[in-house]
Amino acid sequence: MEKSKIRQPAVAGQFYSSSAKEIKSQISAFADWKAKKQDVIGCVLPHAGYMYSGAVAANVVSHIKIKENIIIMGPNHTGFGPAFSIMSEGSWQTPLGTVEINNLLAKSILKSSHVKEDTLAHAYEHSIEVQLPFLQFQNTNFKIVPLVIGQADLEIYKEVGEQIANAIIETNTKDSSLIIASSDMTHYESQESAGKKDKLAIDAILALDETKLWQNVQKFDISMCGYAPTIIMLVAAKKLGAKKASLIKYQTSGDATGDYASVVGYAGIIVY
Repeated sequence: MEKSKIRQPAVAGQFYSSSAKEIKSQISAFADWKAKKQDVIGCVLPHAGYMYSGAVAANVVSHIKIKENIIIMGPNHTGFGPAFSIMSEGSWQTPLGTVEINNLLAKSILKSSHVKEDTLAHAYEHSIEVQLPFLQFQNTNFKIVPLVIGQADLEIYKEVGEQIANAIIETNTKDSSLIIASSDMTHYESQESAGKKDKLAIDAILALDETKLWQNVQKFDISMCGYAPTIIMLVAAKKLGAKKASLIKYQTSGDATGDYASVVGYAGIIVY
């Protein structure tokens, strides 16, 4: 494979350790990795530095089956690339090894008029990268389809969600696909304020109500960076048969730092 098609780690040594040994040691301590694994269609995972949100992510990943094909959608923090940027070829490198992209599934998603082939949006974006070591810790036998999501209207997010579900059905990967929405919750508000706002967003997700999530984010000014990936995941998951959602763990950065004056919220949710 050409070197240019290997997406190199952008935030190893920052959001998480660049040492495979240290990553494994840290992740293993976050959760009970011997827990029974549940078959889920989708989930919401946070993407902050591991010391802040790692326990939330690990508690979800350690309790679900890591399937052969994983569509990971993260919000666009860099502003690079089109609104719906997909990498359909190559692989992603982390300190724990290489993860291949599922070209067939990615090409099917590219049939959506909104989704565009792009590597720049992925080059420096952390919201997908930080998820991979958690997945690799449990299972190294999977491929990914990475999508970075920017600003658009609710109806467009719904259309993309429909196309992702259609692509999964078209490629006959329904039973072997997991859809991950990467998102942190409220940013830099007090613990009390973050808790109240995040509950409004979480309740909408637990109701599998993507429209309510959109409305709550707008109405209550909830700074949930990955609401768009979450909306898309909910639409796709429901089309694939999801009927329920459960909150696995919620905490804030204050639980790690002791500073509750200005926190970021993290929620781990499964959809099944």
